[in-house]
Amino acid sequence: MKKSLSRAAFGIVALSLVSVASAQVKPEDQIKYRKAGYSFMSWNMSKIKANLEGTYDAAQVTAAANAIASIAGSGMGALYGAGTEKSIGDQKTRVKPELFQSMPEVGKLAGEFNAATANLAKVAATGDAAAVKVAFGDVGKTCKACHDKFRED
Repeated sequence: MKKSLSRAAFGIVALSLVSVASAQVKPEDQIKYRKAGYSFMSWNMSKIKANLEGTYDAAQVTAAANAIASIAGSGMGALYGAGTEKSIGDQKTRVKPELFQSMPEVGKLAGEFNAATANLAKVAATGDAAAVKVAFGDVGKTCKACHDKFRED
């Protein structure tokens, strides 16, 4: 219970910083930067998946897991500022406008995602492929929870 509260609090605090940090970055750049962050996490998730399905390279998995956790914990919530609920110029977004009306829920999901990615990095450091597979699945579930609710197809 205490962990859940601290994760939720972390997510809410991170999202509360959105207005301060996003004020310094143009909305189209916020979209560009968050897309880049998610693309880099996706690439690293693909590397972990390939290792779990093929020859397991613990060093590569650890590096990828650390990259994912670092980006997840970097304060990307600040890239969801005013004006980023729609595509701007050549910067397209698939975020549903409902995300911006659901900040407490978004904060909860963000906290769960951050916790899952931090756990993946911790587990990857052990070199235990079976444990990584479980932690990797947990990260995927947190991604899906947000995508299902707040991302257009």
